[in-house]
Amino acid sequence: MPPATPPHLETPTPAKAEGLRGVHVSDSNVSFVDGVNGRLLYRGYDIGDLAAHSTFEETAYLLYHGELPNRRALREFSKRLAAERKLPQPVLRFLKSLPRDAAPMDVLRTGVSLLGIHDRDANDPSPAARDRIQVRLVSRIPTLVAAWHRLVAGEPIVPPKRTGSHAENFLRMFTGQEPDEFWARAMDVALILHADHEFNASTFTARVTASTLSDPYSAITSALGSLKGPLHGGANRAVMIHLEEIGSADRVEKWVADRLARHEKVMGFGHAVYKTMDPRATVLKKLSDEAGRRAGDEKWYKISARVQDVVHQQKGLYPNVDFYSAGLYKVMGIPRDFYPPIFAVSRIAGWMAHVKEQLDNNKLIRPLSNYTGPQLRTYVPEDKRR
Repeated sequence: MPPATPPHLETPTPAKAEGLRGVHVSDSNVSFVDGVNGRLLYRGYDIGDLAAHSTFEETAYLLYHGELPNRRALREFSKRLAAERKLPQPVLRFLKSLPRDAAPMDVLRTGVSLLGIHDRDANDPSPAARDRIQVRLVSRIPTLVAAWHRLVAGEPIVPPKRTGSHAENFLRMFTGQEPDEFWARAMDVALILHADHEFNASTFTARVTASTLSDPYSAITSALGSLKGPLHGGANRAVMIHLEEIGSADRVEKWVADRLARHEKVMGFGHAVYKTMDPRATVLKKLSDEAGRRAGDEKWYKISARVQDVVHQQKGLYPNVDFYSAGLYKVMGIPRDFYPPIFAVSRIAGWMAHVKEQLDNNKLIRPLSNYTGPQLRTYVPEDKRR
């Protein structure tokens, strides 16, 4: 007798949202993206106000603890950050053992995982241990990124100091020179602007890992893997490749026209949420302009501004945060392969705030899929298969 026809699978068809577009996965009070009006709030504070008046240390405190610190709390938090900047010796030895052509994001991802191995608090689920880990990661990721840059450049590693701001210390370790007030503040503003952005890909990845009750280092390692992609943290690196291909402002129109004719993406434009100009790009555009004039290298800003005009005319798209950060980092002397790691230097503040929020009211993140494969099949022995 022929085998009975298997029954049809009766399963509910979930509502489909490609890329989870428009789906509210969870409540959050860390940050809010107003895509219609082009606003970004950290714990209710407008990003423009924070960029104008705050510091990265204060912003990191705000994101994690929910309120701006008073003077005493900020001083104590800054001291804790400064005290944790130094990398454990096994991590330094690991960096020195790596091939110098290793991708900086790969080194950072693996380095953060190694930091967890050498942290006695890594597998302690208590809020107090998580708080200590937050301080260590915010402090040590800049040191790790800067140390790898120095090794790649064939220069001696510059150890961290307990003095100076977070941004100032990072630039000094990265470049080997004491930054002046403008450049330290420029980096500070860039770090503030990149610190959080709702449930972006890397933040959501961190929350998914945290929802399993894994440790914070695993959550951040997961986030780094997501951040590496050119559609996320690697986008400003891709923007710089485009700007270098263009070469001068008078070549913009042809370059954009050719690219659009091939139906290829112009990196740094459009956003999954914003329907107007990304407010972070508004701040970075002004900063990139001033940085170019101070550095005596206005080429990259001029190309960028012209690309913005042409792409908006042709496609109606606005630049996002990645677009003007590329030119800014270029005139700061930062190699483009280090743009994504510097994103992580900032975003660690938001990631840890979201890990904390996830764990404070945890629910395992486990979405459905819309199954489109075959219905139930009858198993056929190997000698009966055609």
